[in-house]
Parts: sequence; C-alpha cells; structure tokens
Amino acid sequence: MLKDTFGAAKPIIAMAHFPPLPGSPGYDGKRGMSAVIDWVAADLARLQAGGIDAVMFGNEGDRPYLLKATPESLAAMATAVGILKRDLKVPFGVNYLWDPVATVALGVATGARFGREILTGVYASDMGLWAPDCAAALRLRHDLGRDDFKLLFNINAEFAAPLDTRPIEKRATSAVFSSLADVICVSGPMTGQAVDNAELARVKKAVKDTRCSPTPASTSRTCGTSSASPTAASSAPTSRSTQHLESRRWRPREAVHGRRRQAALIMPLLLGLDIGTTSTIAF
Repeated sequence: MLKDTFGAAKPIIAMAHFPPLPGSPGYDGKRGMSAVIDWVAADLARLQAGGIDAVMFGNEGDRPYLLKATPESLAAMATAVGILKRDLKVPFGVNYLWDPVATVALGVATGARFGREILTGVYASDMGLWAPDCAAALRLRHDLGRDDFKLLFNINAEFAAPLDTRPIEKRATSAVFSSLADVICVSGPMTGQAVDNAELARVKKAVKDTRCSPTPASTSRTCGTSSASPTAASSAPTSRSTQHLESRRWRPREAVHGRRRQAALIMPLLLGLDIGTTSTIAF
C-alpha cells in the first residue's frame, strides 16, 4: 500500500503548509492568492530538489483552527492545489484542518492520492468539543468513487485531550476495525512538539500487523494498514519508514539536501513523523 500510494516502500513525505487562506484572520488580502501560491511553490521546488517521495498540502496557516471548513477557504485551497500540482513530480495528499469530510472532498477534487485527519474519537479542545464524523468522510469517499484515496487517521488530536479513557493503543486497534483506518497516526500535544515515544511504541506493538510510516504537517506518527482487518498487512521494520519533511513556514528556509538530512527535517507523520507540526513516525 505504501509504494502504491506514496511512490516508495519507505517514503519521505514532505509537508507543504499554506499561509492563511481567504476567510482567516491572517490572510493578506492586499497580496492575494497569488502570494500564497508563490510561497508554497517555492517550498515545493526546494523539497522536490531534495529528493522527497511525496508531498502533503495542509492549511496550517488558517488559525484559529476550524472544525468545519468554510466555503471560501476550501475553494481557495482547492484552486491553489490545482495550480501547484502541475509542477509536482511526486504523489500528493491533502489535509484540511480539522475537517475530515472537507479533506476527502478536497482530495477527490484535486486528484490527491491520500489525506490525513482526525477521524475518530471525541475531544475537549481549544476549538471546543471536537467530534469528527468518520462515517460521513468514508461514505463520501465511496460515493465519489475514490476508495483508493487513502486516509491517515490521527488517533490523538493536537491542541486537545481525548474524552475517551481507553489507552491509546486500544483506540488504535479499534479505529482499524470499527472505522476502516488505512493508516494510524500518533501525534504530539500540539504543532511543533514531539510525539511521546512510549505511546508510539505501544501503538506500534498493538497494531503490529500493519506497515508503519510517517505523517504530514502536525505532531504525529502513523502505521498504515491494508484493510479493516488488523492482521491483513505485514509488520513494519524498525528502520526508516515513511517520513515527512516540513516546509519553511515551520523550519528555516533552506533546501532539503537529500534524504540523509532527515534528522533535521523530519517529524512524525505515519506512525512516526509529521513534518510541519510535531508528528513522529514509527520506524
């Protein structure tokens, strides 16, 4: 599944973070969308020159965060991705923070291969009570004929605390069975903060029959699954798995000079690393 989706068996996935989009308090209306697109295009050029395997677009600049997408920001992001993807030589994914249904719609509209979001659980968060609708997202994916659009499930939300008292590893195995997770992600407490390695290890052990890889733009690590059954995929090696590189909005504006610089550029995403916010991958 990883190679088909991300273009490599152990891919490096880079995050391309959008500055504030229309509707967000930080949006620069004077410079407009052309400035947003130019900003992200510069990131993409650097990241691709560094040898990434895939990229994920995220609207990290849209703060305060929303739990439900607005028409103007979703339209702006879709337009920008549609323009930027013309220069991509690698597969891409999308993440509309924090709306899983919008993420699916965005992915289908832009032709993305994968998306990431909080899809399960209930949380007390900075944005209020957070209760994502996983069923609506997966039904929309199916109704739009994109069952091949892989979804990366963050099972612990940033800027939030779960109201679910089950251990994180139980929530991980439950998400695979009850909600048909393609990938399980473990996040840190907020953007830029590291994943708890002890939690990551427990999740990896619990979802041992999945393939592990990193997550994009946030503080998370993830393990990919190939079906609703947690026994369907091969176990992940304890070496480099899917990893994510973050864009210059969250790191110094420097080029990615090859995969060997991953220590400075990667954060947990697919059960291990998330570039752009603090995520970690399980290797």
